[in-house]
Amino acid sequence: MDPNGPVTIRTSKFITNRLLNRKQFVLNISHPTRANLSRSELGERLAQLYKTEAQRVVVFGLRAKFGGGSSQGFGLIYDDEESQKKFEPKYRLIRSGMATKVDKAGRKLRKERKNRSKKLRGTSKAKAGDAKKK
Repeated sequence: MDPNGPVTIRTSKFITNRLLNRKQFVLNISHPTRANLSRSELGERLAQLYKTEAQRVVVFGLRAKFGGGSSQGFGLIYDDEESQKKFEPKYRLIRSGMATKVDKAGRKLRKERKNRSKKLRGTSKAKAGDAKKK
């Protein structure tokens, strides 16, 4: 596999979505000598192709065809950063580095704390949320 092999990017079903301030399309990528392409590399190439910033390009849903050599995915090009932050899902903003991930306790731990606090009343209820002491 040649890491610098030839790559052909084709876009189809190209739509200008004025409501969401973006262009959206299906990507068909041909990469016969490469295993796959990174999302960031695809973003840079699409930004060059459509004369926009690489940060405004969002590529997701990439699936390699069985047997290799080609992949298919979905792409969006936002008109501005404001509309991108407004309409993109949080996980994709985190993925692209435009938002930070909020760290919270695990699901089971949150449920256990909730159920411990149910058994208590008053000021001791707040203490039930804290971790158990050994």
